[in-house]
Amino acid sequence: MLTILLIGIGGGIGSICRFGLSEWLSIYTGKAFPYGILIVNILGCAVIGMLAAFIQKAHIIEHFLTPYARGLFITGFLGGFTTFSSFSLDALVLFQNGQAGKALLYILLSVCLSMIVVFIGFSAVERYL
Repeated sequence: MLTILLIGIGGGIGSICRFGLSEWLSIYTGKAFPYGILIVNILGCAVIGMLAAFIQKAHIIEHFLTPYARGLFITGFLGGFTTFSSFSLDALVLFQNGQAGKALLYILLSVCLSMIVVFIGFSAVERYL
């Protein structure tokens, strides 16, 4: 139960940070292209990659990054902060485990099916409004 609460808290804070940083960046970059979300996703992917490497390679961090802290920071904060970091890490893990075919299929299905479903959902609502 505590893990779920921490994920929720981290996700809320991450979402607020994503919104704030994205809006702040749009002041400088404009809104014609979603540079803010692009930069947030790249930054979040860099952070989740570094944390994953530390967890795998530097066993000392396991003492500091408890399951509760992982829930708060990785699943919660970074999951809320980015729209892409968990997906990217899952794909990387598949590649690292020698499952390139599964990784590519996962990437293709995730991106294509998500875009198709967004279009279907948008079209369904637009048709009936």
